[in-house]
Amino acid sequence: MKDRNFDDLAEKFAQNIYGTAKGQIRQAILRDELEDILSALPQRPLSIIDAGGGIGQISSGLALCGHQVLLGDVSAEMLRRAEEHALATGASENMVFKQMRVQDITDHLDQPADLVLFHAVLEWIAEPELALKALFEALTPGGVLSLMFYNLHGLTMQNLTLGNFGYLRADMKKRKKKTLSPDYPRDPQQVYGWLTECGFTIEQRAGIRVFSDFIRDMPPSANGFDGILEMERRFSRQEPFLSLGRYIHVTARKPLQKDQL
Repeated sequence: MKDRNFDDLAEKFAQNIYGTAKGQIRQAILRDELEDILSALPQRPLSIIDAGGGIGQISSGLALCGHQVLLGDVSAEMLRRAEEHALATGASENMVFKQMRVQDITDHLDQPADLVLFHAVLEWIAEPELALKALFEALTPGGVLSLMFYNLHGLTMQNLTLGNFGYLRADMKKRKKKTLSPDYPRDPQQVYGWLTECGFTIEQRAGIRVFSDFIRDMPPSANGFDGILEMERRFSRQEPFLSLGRYIHVTARKPLQKDQL
């Protein structure tokens, strides 16, 4: 097993992930969660790591707000696109780009970070526990990990509703390697256990696309995209909907050291 490199799928990734209504919903809920995280961190320019940051749509917005961002990715093509995006948006002055594996992130730091973004990466790497441990070490005490991962339960529910029973009987194993379907969908309880074992305290959870992926026919009275986003926001933190989201976002904090209490 090995980690996924998106050099060969960068264009498809950009179009299918960011250029769709599903991608817009994902970004909107992520921004909601980050607003809460930022309000609970020191009100000053922060040191931020975007680990496996892709083209950096979220982190470039944070850089525009004056925060200092290190965007790391194993894919040279993704880094090239991230730098282009930062230049186009005016965020490049506050951003640094490095090609690196998440597991090696501490080798590239001068000082620990206040906030680490780790969005839609955990489901592509073969050694998730090592990655989370590295991110724990990369944070300053009191710092926060913003983790978003592809949810095994959400994938199972979608295939149940589509009647893909053969795929379920095969344990949803991928038939093609070069697709945007993640290699390792994650069981939420296992992820929460990994975070706890690393030393993180889980503060908040939210489901992302808790129902909209299952929609077939939407009546005009639902108010289209705006209505869908309204309902996604309404139910994102409520069970049982949270645990059926296509993705789950976790806010996890590295505890303060005893002498800082």
